Amino acid sequence: MAEDKPVALEPRNEAADGRRYSPSTARNREPIRDVFAAQGLGTGRALEIASGTGEHGAFLTEQFPELRWTYSDIDADGRASQSAWKAAAGHDRLSGPLVIDASSDDWGNAEAGGWDLIVSMNMVHISPFAATEGLLRGAGRLLAPGGHLLLYGPYARNGEIAPSNAAFSESLKSRDAAWGVRDLDLELFPLASRAGLQLQAVTEMPANNLSVVFRRP
Repeated sequence: MAEDKPVALEPRNEAADGRRYSPSTARNREPIRDVFAAQGLGTGRALEIASGTGEHGAFLTEQFPELRWTYSDIDADGRASQSAWKAAAGHDRLSGPLVIDASSDDWGNAEAGGWDLIVSMNMVHISPFAATEGLLRGAGRLLAPGGHLLLYGPYARNGEIAPSNAAFSESLKSRDAAWGVRDLDLELFPLASRAGLQLQAVTEMPANNLSVVFRRP
């Protein structure tokens, strides 16, 4: 995954202190918070892969006082925004950002493992499939027993895809042929099984997105 490849799919506003804001995050952060609450994900050590603006970590650690969050990204602009959110936080439970290429089998400082939660939001469809393969392998390798992997984004199901997601996938492929909306059942579930992860929940989210939670036994 090239570090200099632009990955933002929407305009992002930037505050004077360097924090960046994503319109889609403002729309989906409360539903994601509700999934965290319903699935018991609000405590322990969380590692986010492809943290983007950093807003999710800042918001969720505010909502869950027992959650400790580590940012990571291959994108330098994203890491700068994540650092700004960490500096602006009124607590010390944000750390990183680490430089992690999800497609690699060496995640650097994250390799110590013992993570209670690994999170990846809106990365699977805007990266080569090798990144998704590496993400699932990494979760199986680095999650603590009983730990969880949460994925958020658009997916097809068993070969069927919502018209809006199909159009979105074609738009992504026009930008990069290696991108596109993946099939949760046909592509991701087999990867999770090989990584030793068990499906815990699939939750329908706004705008034809899904939250998918796996558990390491």
